Amino acid sequence: MDKSATSARALAGATPATRDRYVDLLRVASLATVVLGHWLMAAVSGDGMGNLLALVPQLQVLTWALQVMPVFFFVGGFSHALSYRSLERRSGGGRGVYAAFLRARLRRLLRPTLVFVLVWTAAALAVQTAGRGDGRLSGAALRIVTQPLWFIGIYLAMVALTPPLLRLHGRWGWGAFAALAGAAAAVDVLRFAAGVPHVEFLNFAFVWLAVHQLGFLRADGRTTPAGSTRTRLLRPAVLAAAGLAGAALLVAYGPYPLSMVGMPGEKVSNMAPPTLALLCHGLWLVGAVELLGAPAARLLARPRVWRGVVAANGIAMTAFLWHLTAMLGVYAAQIALGMRLPEPASAAWWAQVPVRLLLAAALTGLLVAVFRRFETPAPAAPAPTRDPARNPGAPTAATGSSPRAAAGTTLCLLGVLGLSMTGLGGLFEGHSATLVALPVTAPAAIAMALGGWYLVERSAPSRSVRLRG
Repeated sequence: MDKSATSARALAGATPATRDRYVDLLRVASLATVVLGHWLMAAVSGDGMGNLLALVPQLQVLTWALQVMPVFFFVGGFSHALSYRSLERRSGGGRGVYAAFLRARLRRLLRPTLVFVLVWTAAALAVQTAGRGDGRLSGAALRIVTQPLWFIGIYLAMVALTPPLLRLHGRWGWGAFAALAGAAAAVDVLRFAAGVPHVEFLNFAFVWLAVHQLGFLRADGRTTPAGSTRTRLLRPAVLAAAGLAGAALLVAYGPYPLSMVGMPGEKVSNMAPPTLALLCHGLWLVGAVELLGAPAARLLARPRVWRGVVAANGIAMTAFLWHLTAMLGVYAAQIALGMRLPEPASAAWWAQVPVRLLLAAALTGLLVAVFRRFETPAPAAPAPTRDPARNPGAPTAATGSSPRAAAGTTLCLLGVLGLSMTGLGGLFEGHSATLVALPVTAPAAIAMALGGWYLVERSAPSRSVRLRG
């Protein structure tokens, strides 16, 4: 039997009864939906690469179901709350908790990401050294292959801000979410009504952190409060209805576009930077998935289904990182074989969609087989624990450097975000993009990500010291 299958079976069998299996399903399903959406949106022809939603605007309404990144960030908030609280309990609130939390959350995320970046950087250097980096398809590939990394940069920011936001949540609950949502609305007023320049970039924080805050509320059972079936369903139903109505009204009567993903050439995007309409979209998605929680839990109680979810979670990040590479590989193979690429959105193009999806899935599977080892968590430094040998009941804490871990995380998120904007084209020409009002090049972004990773690793504790009780 395959080693990975054996591992998934063992992990599934060891799952505690208290684990919220639905969260694991949502994590996998949201990433799989994003992958499918990217494969479908890519409109590649002999003239270059475009966006199917721009060619067929009527399809943009599908983004109201396929733009599921809010669900991933919602699940992230839930997981971060449980993880940080668990570390706090085990350490007695020691001073090394923050550094341990950052390392634990970043290890599994950054290792496969940095491997992806380094492999593609080597490929980009080879292509551009050979003088083929400015071709229509090769140039588009080098430009878009790093674009999905934006979500990893945002996710890193959420990890870094979890402890202070979790404290605000503990004190204010729904009020903390309302404050972030209100700030997002205020930013849009300043942007569209007052014309304040550059204020819109604040919503990269306010919108996504508001969705993340909903995950904290779920961790405390506040999105689906205990009680009768009607009581448990009422709050998510209100969230879904309010979010859907709010998004529809904003799109119908405000300056917001229909698409919940970015469109080439549009003056206003709901995604970059995020808008109040996208936050409303996130509310409706969160409410909708919460309404589906009970039937999904019954399904996940089946051993075979749960083993599949466990196995998928073990490779989800690797598959996400390499899915565009697989898609580009399918198109490259067609061109290499001399096959004519049909005009995007034509009848012939649609007829080829099932075949392209199957081939992209198969090639993604091959890439996952090669690179999945980097998604396996590296052995972590011991988390803060109690030391009964010294003094039973006296908590100890790791002496890891929280400032160093925070600085490393900041560098990583800036580097990953910068690379998602610059792409890997024009490495020799010094091509740059603007990140938080500052120009950044791809080499600088890569250096920041690697330097940040080094600082996070160097924040590991070298010993444990006893805290005063």
